[in-house]
Amino acid sequence: MNYEEAKSLLEKYGQTHLLKYYDQLDENQKASLLKQIGEIDFSLLDLIKNGEKTTEKGVITPLEHAVSIDDIEKNREKFTKTGEDAIKQGKVAALLLAGGMGTRLGSDKPKGMYNIGETKDVYIFEMLINNLLDVVKETGAWVPLYIMTSEKNNDDTIAFLKEKNYFGYNPDYVEFFVQEMAPAATFDGKIYLEGKDRISTSPNGNGGWFISFVKAGLCEKAKAKGVEYINIFAVDNVCQRMADPCFVGAMIDGGYRSASKVVSKANPEEKVGVLCLEDGKPSIVEYYELSEDMRYETRENGELAYKYGVILNYLFNIEDLEKNLENNLTVHIVKKKIAHIDEQGNEVKPETENGYKFETLVLDMIHMMDNCLAYEVVREKEFAPIKNKTGVDSVDTAKELLKLNGVQL
Repeated sequence: MNYEEAKSLLEKYGQTHLLKYYDQLDENQKASLLKQIGEIDFSLLDLIKNGEKTTEKGVITPLEHAVSIDDIEKNREKFTKTGEDAIKQGKVAALLLAGGMGTRLGSDKPKGMYNIGETKDVYIFEMLINNLLDVVKETGAWVPLYIMTSEKNNDDTIAFLKEKNYFGYNPDYVEFFVQEMAPAATFDGKIYLEGKDRISTSPNGNGGWFISFVKAGLCEKAKAKGVEYINIFAVDNVCQRMADPCFVGAMIDGGYRSASKVVSKANPEEKVGVLCLEDGKPSIVEYYELSEDMRYETRENGELAYKYGVILNYLFNIEDLEKNLENNLTVHIVKKKIAHIDEQGNEVKPETENGYKFETLVLDMIHMMDNCLAYEVVREKEFAPIKNKTGVDSVDTAKELLKLNGVQL
């Protein structure tokens, strides 16, 4: 894209301010800015004009069936055999969502590089890879591992894992790809400049993983290898098991097209998304979307009707994901604090929300599936999220659970 083409495009969308400092830039900076302008999805700005409307939910009802912890124990041998066979045949891959930074933990590095060790170095990436290595040892087969990074942490992530020799994982089975970015804009829909030659952007939410995976050419490569199922998991839950043979087998044996690991809610007010049905199809409803009556509703046996909280560990069938590629995911506009430069070119780090970021969510992908198996795991064994440095869902609480599970820190 040349200058005239960029100017014409920006005039069309009322964004010519992005070229305000163009004449002050060197040739490389000019080329970079023009490239960024060419990559902007201006249709996102229409969402701001429409206001912060939340997508209307359909009729929400509790799940009719789930595989409980007791069910799993009764069928563990059968499920595990099915899952192990699929893994040995190369049908299962794992995909780590690792685009986040450790900012809330007081670190300026990728979140996966955070050290939770006490007597020795123990990194979040290390814990996750160790858990996947358990599957490799169990099945004798390497599971393809795809790692989604962001523009801000890609180089650091790759360098770190190479330096650590992938914590014993076979690098021939590891591939990286970068998440798509979306612009950040003012409440009036003007795209922010982060610097004179840089448009303010942020990762487009965890729902963007599949389109980024496809654009990187990795979906075709995975299918060529025979991969049929992808287990998506987040970087911040250090206890979770991924490519878990029993989980994989339960989904395949049950004839399900997708599956989600879930935990029983600790109490009705626990702030987790809940797997349920929406107009008869699987759906994840956020805590704040459930009425008080729904949160406290119970079944005949006294259990909460909406009891299964998701832990961002999902198993998808690649074929179904491809079918739904043309069905655009809902884009959520989210108020955020956005660093930018002002009219004079000075850097501004706001203390309050000053604009919108655009995000897609993996939970919306679940609603596109024909069905979704709720697979209950023991909270103390598989749910140790690290969202904060201290307090709830923190480094401290994760360490406690790791120690309970016999991990030496």
